[in-house]
Amino acid sequence: MFEAEKTNQVRGQVFFDTYMSGRVIDIGSGNDLVVPHAEPFDLDQGNANLIDEVLEVESYDCVHSSHCLEHMHDPVDALRRWWKLVKSGGYLVVVVPDENLYEQGAWPSRFNPDHKATFRMNKEDTWSPCSYDLAKLAGDLPNGEVISAELQDQGYDYDLMRLEPETTGAASLRILLLSLFNHLLERNLLTLPLAAEINRFFHAFGAIVDQTYGPALAQLQVVVRKNPALGEAKK
Repeated sequence: MFEAEKTNQVRGQVFFDTYMSGRVIDIGSGNDLVVPHAEPFDLDQGNANLIDEVLEVESYDCVHSSHCLEHMHDPVDALRRWWKLVKSGGYLVVVVPDENLYEQGAWPSRFNPDHKATFRMNKEDTWSPCSYDLAKLAGDLPNGEVISAELQDQGYDYDLMRLEPETTGAASLRILLLSLFNHLLERNLLTLPLAAEINRFFHAFGAIVDQTYGPALAQLQVVVRKNPALGEAKK
């Protein structure tokens, strides 16, 4: 909830001045654009899995995507297609859920059934059957220079994370919790502080909670520059 807004709060003005001062496209933005001048690209604009077939390649100073890559049918292919849109010297900025903090050891996703992949960062071991190392994916992009690759867990309460199997009772509580969140969202009554309090309440009774409904981040971010000086060594 409010992922772009929450992420932008931890980025700072230097981040935007450096990476997003030119022509920006925001893939999977919905109504929550990363910067006001960004061009949205969501379901109304086309298929992000095949974005290079509908948009001009090497036409953006920055290609940004937050919480979209995990919905792609083939994340590796989708990322390479997004990369084609980046100008020489431009940037790709991608944010995805961290598989441990968000999915909490369960697959398929408890919290978003449309998730098709999970992501980790600089780790060999994973519990997920469809896990990708985001830093490695970024480093494998042709002419890709990884500027930064980081875990963003601001506001995340590790005491609320549960990696153990979910009981029947806990699953029922989780479903009730999601229903409550959706009810409040539909009526514009859900705030970040309220969501955090509701999560703590349900966790106390055994539920596995999605802290991103509150102020917490549970994600990975990578920034990659298209550096022509690197040549065509990486394919």
